Amino acid sequence: MEYKSPVYHVIAVPIEKIKPNTYNPNAVAPPEMKLLYDSIKADGYTMPIVCYYNKEEDVYIIVDGFHRYRIMLENSDIYQREKGLLPVSVINKSLDQRMASTIRHNRARGSHSVDLMSNIIKELHELGRSDAWISKHLGMDKDEILRLKQITGLAALFKDVQFGKAWRPKEEE
Repeated sequence: MEYKSPVYHVIAVPIEKIKPNTYNPNAVAPPEMKLLYDSIKADGYTMPIVCYYNKEEDVYIIVDGFHRYRIMLENSDIYQREKGLLPVSVINKSLDQRMASTIRHNRARGSHSVDLMSNIIKELHELGRSDAWISKHLGMDKDEILRLKQITGLAALFKDVQFGKAWRPKEEE
């Protein structure tokens, strides 16, 4: 079967059925939010919101596009013009893969909150993902992962780390 990217299957979803994820570390400053509003006001939605569909709750959980979602949520003129519908591209991936996708989308465009990034590293570790997996899927080097682990202060994050001895004490003569 030939692969077809999710963007070729964009659907219109009522904003009330869309929910933010709990792990997005991306933050947009007020001037950039104003610019995003101006862009959507002038050009409309030119990129779909990327979501995962949760069948049990019948909701779409945002993987990428939270700030575009916020623009409609917080601006009645946009909501009315778009009839409360957001363009959504659906991906069907596990939580760890969705987290990785969110980070890849964000890192390709902007900056992250260090505290929220360290929480994501913690959550991915708790989901059983190795540093190598995190490095590969989030585009981080080992030092960056180590720094983010240190911020959380959780010893469990270091259980698989091999520590070498930097020095050996001399035996007393």
